[in-house]
Amino acid sequence: MRAMTQLQELGAAWQDLVATARRTVADGLVVGTSGNVSVRVGDTVLVTPTGVPYEELGPDDLLAVGLDGERRAGTLKPTSELPMHLAVYRHTDARAVVHTHAVHATAVSTLVPELPPVHYMTAALGGPVRVAPYATYGTRELAENMLLALADRTGCLLQNHGALTYGATLAAAYDRTAQLEWMCRLWLTAHSVPGRTPSLLTGGQLREVGERLSGYGQQGPTETSP
Repeated sequence: MRAMTQLQELGAAWQDLVATARRTVADGLVVGTSGNVSVRVGDTVLVTPTGVPYEELGPDDLLAVGLDGERRAGTLKPTSELPMHLAVYRHTDARAVVHTHAVHATAVSTLVPELPPVHYMTAALGGPVRVAPYATYGTRELAENMLLALADRTGCLLQNHGALTYGATLAAAYDRTAQLEWMCRLWLTAHSVPGRTPSLLTGGQLREVGERLSGYGQQGPTETSP
């Protein structure tokens, strides 16, 4: 009975993961099979496979690994960014991770060492979003750079690559990804006006917003954007 319950839990989590992965395409955050999504269930991590269009994924394609990267279920090859996903789970309280190659986030990653705090939703990610120095995709070096940029944050940018966010649920992780892409677009838009410099929020202003956000909405894990 316990084994059956666990299988059902993994099946439901996989269904949510596939839906989230498809949403990254529908919302224009990735092109083709770029980007990847994962979710943690106990000490098992479900993750999207490499090179398979998300619309082709079904229940029988469930792919699971342990926190050590050892396969636990499925036959497809996991995303090349598995080391990065596992690093997040091993060093944070994340239960879901979303990685995209969103245009505005990637553009910002090529311009500055951190996204300037142009909007109060910066506080929802823990503070100004840092840019992890470039490293080849799928490498331990990239995972290590990402962890440094992610310290005390729930999201970061990856130089000349994309963005990564995490949360207590897939919905929360995705919301942070969407918010980060929107803030990148906002800064690029404001920064592009000739002769004008965008006003930025101070650390004190962000801390005040952070305190307010902690009590925002219905206190559910997806409530991050007033």
